[in-house]
Amino acid sequence: MMLEEILLLLEQKQSQEGDSGTDVVLELNWDSLESSAQTMAALLSLFALAPIPWSLVSQAARAASLEFDLVVNRDILVQKYLLQKLDENTYQLQERIREFLSIKGEQLADIETLKQGFFSAIVAIAKDIPQTPTQSKIREITPAIPHLVEVVTNQKDYLNDEDLIWPFVGLARFYQAQGAYEQALPWYQQCLSTVRERLGEEHPAVATSLNNLAYLYERQGRYQEAEPPYQKALKLRKRLLGEEHPDVTSSLNNLAALYYSQGRYQEAEPRFKQALDLRKRLLGQQHPAVAESLNNLAYLYKSQGRYSEAETLFQQALQIAVKQLGEEHPMTRIISNNLNNLLGRSEFGKSMAQINENTRL
Repeated sequence: MMLEEILLLLEQKQSQEGDSGTDVVLELNWDSLESSAQTMAALLSLFALAPIPWSLVSQAARAASLEFDLVVNRDILVQKYLLQKLDENTYQLQERIREFLSIKGEQLADIETLKQGFFSAIVAIAKDIPQTPTQSKIREITPAIPHLVEVVTNQKDYLNDEDLIWPFVGLARFYQAQGAYEQALPWYQQCLSTVRERLGEEHPAVATSLNNLAYLYERQGRYQEAEPPYQKALKLRKRLLGEEHPDVTSSLNNLAALYYSQGRYQEAEPRFKQALDLRKRLLGQQHPAVAESLNNLAYLYKSQGRYSEAETLFQQALQIAVKQLGEEHPMTRIISNNLNNLLGRSEFGKSMAQINENTRL
């Protein structure tokens, strides 16, 4: 487009009532874009008003099956002053531009496909956050956090039922792993209220949300607050999934671990035993979850001074862990350390809690 044409269009658009200079320039830039660049701009407008990792954009584009050259169209948006380049791997939209592109994007025929791709990428990031992420993992996912917040704050209605809990869970795990429990708590609370509102009280996701909330309370030492949601989760899972389901064994284990933490050994023991028996029956004698249950019950016996029973169970747990997970696996090392501590009659520290951290969902 020649300069004279641009100036003529600018004069025409400025004469339209309500058009500011900024609006006119944005309209001109948008109209000059090829359809692929417009699609790229619409996808970017779905992200939060924060630095956008290009790797996350690429994931969303793949999920949306975009076939054009992403880099070429990204660079066009930068040249048109619609996108700001922060560094080689990070870009950002200015607030007014994001608002404008969002409005324009809603008019595109493929906007629903773009949204599906965006939410798919966000959910994948959330699912990839482990219950106990390492410091390197925390650094890796930190740039994506504002975009998870954007989804659960402003766009959660677009999440499908299956994926509904994951952005909430991912955010809570991110803060929980850093010991920022007060920052994690609202995400678990919002998760519970959201799934109840969307899915109703009688849904497995409600049980999962109750379980997660209870676990956070337990980590904070708020044992009295943790017990009711643990109990509700167990009852709900039994009712919805049946008495013999792996999720029921997890709830039994979690409730037993809570009772153990409170010194309520007589209440913990039958639940640890139920979880062990169910896991053997449902998962097989050699499953790692069986090793976890054997370790937990042995840990309880040791605390009660039942050393011979504890030693037998620790040895059984260790044999399974070595065979199924290998000698260098964290669970194997914890069980081995527990057995060595038992033989030396030394203190156990937080070994049971360390294993249980990986099985609380």
